[in-house]
Amino acid sequence: MNLTQEDWVSQLEADENAVILDVRTEDECSDGIIPNSINMDIYGGHEFIEKLDTLDKSKNYYVYCRSGARSLKACEAMNSLGFENTYNLLGGFLEWDGEVVSPEN
Repeated sequence: MNLTQEDWVSQLEADENAVILDVRTEDECSDGIIPNSINMDIYGGHEFIEKLDTLDKSKNYYVYCRSGARSLKACEAMNSLGFENTYNLLGGFLEWDGEVVSPEN
């Protein structure tokens, strides 16, 4: 499901079962990340799918990338793997005006 930033944030803040997933590349993450997000590069191909398969399918996943296109593809992939609740951030990190932190590398 596509959500505007406003809806994504308000739903996320009220969700005690939420996981934030950043599907950008490691280089892109060096520009900053949304706090508490887990990075899993969608360009990892088969490795990305294998990582998705290890996640708890009962959680609600809030997914973002740079512009919203890759995160939409990630949500579709997750849905096909049996994830019921995936939420794509429309506009992605480019339009994010919330808090940004440095990745812990």
